[in-house]
Order: sequence, then C-alpha cells, then structure tokens
Amino acid sequence: MADDIQVAAESLLGAYRSMEPIDPLTPHFADAPLSAAYEIALAQVQDWEKNGDTVKGHKVGLASRAIQRQMGVDQPDFGHLTASMFHLEHAPIPAGTFIQPRIEPEVAFVLGKPLTGPGVTVAEAVAAVDFVLPALEIVDSRIRDWKIGIFDTIADNASSGGVILGSRPSKLSDVDLRLAGCNLDVNGELIATGGGGAVLGSPINALVWLANTVGPLGVTLEPGHVVLPGSMTKAVPIGAGDTIVASIAGLGTVTAVMEGENR
Repeated sequence: MADDIQVAAESLLGAYRSMEPIDPLTPHFADAPLSAAYEIALAQVQDWEKNGDTVKGHKVGLASRAIQRQMGVDQPDFGHLTASMFHLEHAPIPAGTFIQPRIEPEVAFVLGKPLTGPGVTVAEAVAAVDFVLPALEIVDSRIRDWKIGIFDTIADNASSGGVILGSRPSKLSDVDLRLAGCNLDVNGELIATGGGGAVLGSPINALVWLANTVGPLGVTLEPGHVVLPGSMTKAVPIGAGDTIVASIAGLGTVTAVMEGENR
C-alpha cells in the first residue's frame, strides 16, 4: 500500500506540472480506506513544503448538499491551503495555472486562537475566530473530466486550486452566518444563489468538524490561518477573461479576475 500511495502522489504532482489530468484513482484503490487518500494528499503537501511552499490554512470540501449531489459524494472532506494558492482580489489570476477550474463563494474564517480536536465545541470554535471575510475558492481537479469519487477528491487535496479573500474584515458577532444569503455573478450575470445554512447548517459547524477531524491526525488549526468552511452555492466553471463577484449579506463582496480574453 505504501508504494501505491507514493505512486498516486507522484502522479498527481505530475498533473500539476504537466497540466494534464490523470485517470481516477478509485478503481485502483477500491478496497482502500479513506485514510490512504489522506496519506496521498499529505505526501503532496510535504513535497510542496520541501520546495518552499507553506501551509496557510485548511479547507472543508463537499460541505453542502448541493456540492455533494454535484460531485456524487455523501460526506465532507478537507484539504490544505498553501501560500501559493492565495491570490489578491482584483489582480489578474493566470488562468493557465488551472486544469479545469470552478469557482465557489465562501466565508473565510481567520483564526486568532489555536483549535485542537477532538472535542472542540461550537463555543470554542466561535471564540477562536478573529474575524471573517468574504471569499472565493477556485476548485480544480487533477482527475480527468471531474470523474471523482470521495477517494479521488481527498487524494487530490480536496480539489484545491486557489483562494481569493475580500479585504473588508467583519467580526463574527456582527453577522448571522446561518442566514447570510449569497449571490454569485460571472461577467455581470447572476449564476447562482445560496446561503450560509447550506454549509452543514452553519459554516461554524464546518469549522468544528474540521478541528475535530484533523486533531486526531496531530494537526492544530493555527492562529492567523485561514479556514474555508465550504461553498454556499454549486460550483461554477470559469475560464480566461472571467470576472467573478460573490456578494454575501453582512460581509460585502469579493472579486476574482481571471487573466486573458473571454472564452
């Protein structure tokens, strides 16, 4: 199994370099536990760190029923966010660095205190949040045609791609994230709507789930790190030249601009 895990990690790392997706991993790992998929993801993170990248946070994927239905899975997963994944709002993002990108509007938690599970409560999670920001996540898949099962997306670092944070912080106490509505516009057209309640009932619940899931693996959610709890809408395909705006009630807007001419 160890050799298979390393081969899978190297295949995914090769997809990043070549920009050519690979076939699904699930058939080869049909009888493997999900812990093997997380080992594949961690092997990639370790390679990135060895080459100078740093972990700046985590993401919860597949947190909403809309995304689970869209991806054909039935549970959340998590991935690592590294420094190279973060892009400035309004600054052109090279579209060619992604294979088959989609965009998701989210709330971003920025932690002021560490969170270590298991046993983290909602109260402790709320107390650990310094502020929240509107955010857009670019999800991408190194698996051909997004033909993914839960094993594939976990192994592929929860289909992580890029993160764009809004620049207006808000205190958690100033907004009810359960009721916060969201509009997602692409090139001035309303493409999707949703709300915070779609994310495991509340984005805070996703933060609790994450802390309690990574804690037994020896991972602490660190102060200053960003946590993306999951998408408020379905994921929408994007490409070169697209301008994407997420408007989240109580938090404001965040804009991502994909470099290049419109398709």
